[in-house]
Amino acid sequence: PKEIATAAMTQVFKSMVESGTNNEIVVEIYPNGVLGNERESMEQVQTGVTQSYIASGGGMSIFYPLFSIVNIPFSITDYSVAYEVYDGPFGSELAKDIEVKTGFKVLAFGESGGFFQLTNSKRAVQKPEDMKGLKIRTMTIPIHMEFMRSLGASATPIAWAEVYTSLQTGVVDGQHNPAPIIKIGKLEEVQKYLSLTNHMYTPYVWVINSEWFNALTDQQKTVVEEAARVANIAGRGVNRLIETSDE
Repeated sequence: PKEIATAAMTQVFKSMVESGTNNEIVVEIYPNGVLGNERESMEQVQTGVTQSYIASGGGMSIFYPLFSIVNIPFSITDYSVAYEVYDGPFGSELAKDIEVKTGFKVLAFGESGGFFQLTNSKRAVQKPEDMKGLKIRTMTIPIHMEFMRSLGASATPIAWAEVYTSLQTGVVDGQHNPAPIIKIGKLEEVQKYLSLTNHMYTPYVWVINSEWFNALTDQQKTVVEEAARVANIAGRGVNRLIETSDE
């Protein structure tokens, strides 16, 4: 969808790269998983079939299991801290280790939508005890599932494409996601309660094929890296606008 952060990121990136290289590099965008699921899309970047992909935290963890550590609940307190962490020395060292271990060069640590919030159809969640007995949809990330269980809820991994129907039919009572993702998924249609918990901040990882990148001229590398930096800022801006929107 055009209103999500990754759409803004890729459009800004395309514009800046093509104009900055006089169309020596042409960026083709394939949205909505048209080239395959996340594992397949990342494998295509590894093998050079495609050059770049914006991976979720779960997708990155498949290839770099240590990435799961960024899901520790309440480890990031606000957006200024998040940006300082992932745009600063920690992010730089993490990117280097990802490249060494996987072959993916990291262009940026982006956003799926910001901090995770909780929704459910049963009751308002105002304290940890209110979670007891709720069935919560999570991604297939162990820390996410264990966090829900630690609060007395049950955790059920369900693919995003099935989340709306699963909430609608009562397969699960609730789910957790950043506010822009909740809004884009129209989950308010099947969820009665929203709790602004800010309990996790899990960045997306924008990767590029290292061999392809290293074959660029120094000027082209500079253009690509600067385009990714600006595009990442644009994506964060879109998320903040969605969070504060009344629509």
